[in-house]
Amino acid sequence: MTASRPPQTALPTETVGGPRAGVQPRLDSPAAGPGRPATQARRSPASTHTDVLCVKAPAMAASGADGQLRGDGLHGFFRSGVRVVSRMEIRLGGIEPLALQGDLSSAAQARFIGAVRIPGELDPDPALTVERLRHADGAESITVRNAGARPARIPLEIALGTDLGNLAEIGAGARPPEVPAQVQSAGLRWTGRTHNATVSARPSPHAVLAGAGVLRWDLELQPGARWAVDLRVELEPSAAPPVRPPIGRGAGVPAPWTDLRVRCDDPRVEQLLTRSLDGLDGLLLADADRPIDLYAASGAPWRFGLTPADALWAARYTLPLGTRLAAGTLRALARRQQPAGAGSQAEGIIPGPLRHGGPELPPICTATEATLLFVTVLAEAWRWGMPAGEVAELLPVAERALAAMRANAEGDLVDGFVTDLGRTGEDRSGQPPAARCEVQAQAHRAALHGAELLDAFGRPDAAGWREWAEQLRGRFRERFWVDDLSGGRPAAALTVGGRPLGALSSSVGHLLDLGLAGAGAALPGLLDREQERLVAHRLVAPDMDCGWGLRTLSAKSPRFNPLGHRSGAVRIHETALAVSGLAATGYENEAEVLLEGLLAASEAFSGRLPEMFAGEQRLPNCPPVPHPSACRPAAASAAALAHTLIALAGTRPDVPAKRVTVRPVTTAPLGELELAGLRVAGEPFSVRVSRIGVAVVEEASPELLLGKD
Repeated sequence: MTASRPPQTALPTETVGGPRAGVQPRLDSPAAGPGRPATQARRSPASTHTDVLCVKAPAMAASGADGQLRGDGLHGFFRSGVRVVSRMEIRLGGIEPLALQGDLSSAAQARFIGAVRIPGELDPDPALTVERLRHADGAESITVRNAGARPARIPLEIALGTDLGNLAEIGAGARPPEVPAQVQSAGLRWTGRTHNATVSARPSPHAVLAGAGVLRWDLELQPGARWAVDLRVELEPSAAPPVRPPIGRGAGVPAPWTDLRVRCDDPRVEQLLTRSLDGLDGLLLADADRPIDLYAASGAPWRFGLTPADALWAARYTLPLGTRLAAGTLRALARRQQPAGAGSQAEGIIPGPLRHGGPELPPICTATEATLLFVTVLAEAWRWGMPAGEVAELLPVAERALAAMRANAEGDLVDGFVTDLGRTGEDRSGQPPAARCEVQAQAHRAALHGAELLDAFGRPDAAGWREWAEQLRGRFRERFWVDDLSGGRPAAALTVGGRPLGALSSSVGHLLDLGLAGAGAALPGLLDREQERLVAHRLVAPDMDCGWGLRTLSAKSPRFNPLGHRSGAVRIHETALAVSGLAATGYENEAEVLLEGLLAASEAFSGRLPEMFAGEQRLPNCPPVPHPSACRPAAASAAALAHTLIALAGTRPDVPAKRVTVRPVTTAPLGELELAGLRVAGEPFSVRVSRIGVAVVEEASPELLLGKD
């Protein structure tokens, strides 16, 4: 959530906010239209956890399970953060269809079924069915079928309206008045201050009532007959925008991964994996001038734009499916890196907005996470097979990111630890930053990954970065470790002056995310082996593991809130990160405990897990409680789920050394697992893990040397 104003390095033009964005509703809307009051009503922030949400970036559509768009909450068709249509209500003979079913058929498309009894019909069974096929990009097909024994002569009316409102303002609780409609060929048109909207129909309506915003057809359906109409919703700017907004993946741009095929003894796995990737596909965006460079929007509906840290996590997690998403994301962010001359505190930073830091820490600029993660994603993409020429082009960006990290640590705000790269001097003096434990883990990994890249490409200072990482490791073990009766734990952060904040949070899972090094090995971590063991046990203790996943804050904390996104809710990304980290560091039983919670939760959400849900204790026959402002899908969460399931097969490549090592989880928590459609060195890679944890590589590039541990 974004609770404060963004710093100077934020991306306000590309990140669409919601109730968490701190955006006030617009109070200067145009005059009221039909069916809406002249003054704007302020309501509670919108929630979509019960809505059917179709997503195909930069477009989306939301409604209730009946398919009717009523202008409530976030109902409507949206494009690039503007609500194109807020109302689309169907009536047959003045009667709304009785809702029978409504759900997603894919992340981008939904299907709704309703029934209507013909007036005067004595048969108790409804004669007419209404099917609505809706696509996020603004297409809707409505089909009426007569399964009765008598002809049906009945009017079909579609009531339409729009406020051309802004997604952030609507999500924050604003309800702008409707814009008056005008008749246009085969439909209606609305004209606003910044955008115009149209709805066209094929076949053309028999009557158009602009004042009421109604399209009407007089149907005559014989028994067994069907009739259909196709609607198209369009948005156009009133004038050329100052900045061209991002576009979605065009028809000529292939998906950044090939089709993944999975077979598993656990039936939950295939559904969760395919639906997670389907949701991630719906979030793919590209710059208008570089449509081949794809990156993931943060999440729908609240952060439906580029948040660099989330885009990098999604790119990193999908590396087993190919390096194209990573390459596109890295290039897109390289174009946004703060250049030389941007100021000593901003130079080399990948910009990002502020995010809430929880009940005990100040907000943190996600520029910190993005800048450090850029180096790791570049290094790991190189290991997975990103062409050396593309890596070399981006290496200066990584070097500037490393320099920004060093400059921050040398500022000596918190004893040489990395604090917050993205905050200005004014922000720092008003609210001193803290040195978070997860930031130290990301900085340590970035330094070691940077050293590997510098060595491989003949750049200087690789030894200096390894020494820097070693010194950070020593300081961390000395200053961050808090002793207690259970053996100790890492502090959540150190404040200015070196005071440790001892709260136990899910952020400690980042300390087990060691990263991919040469020969498929893991990089050294900040913790020693005994400290790793203690962290592993604390992550699955009852105060942290609620049974559905990892709480963001221990339930023993007096600040615990099961719906607090940094104070107790289960965040899918952090739970999945902990699972893969535990498995990679040898704590397979602990990884299995958290993984089972995620799989159980996925059943309650039909395989489409949201960004987060309440961290309430799991009870029999009680599903997890949704979070009202969770994104679904969310890029980092969807990609993390895919990564975690794929990581159980233990594929760890080193393409520059023409080697790939397979280290599966030996406990085989999912039974037999077969994955086909992975990509190593740009070539197909398939692996099967048996029920006793033995891996067999069934397809790989002939140029790779295969190894097993």
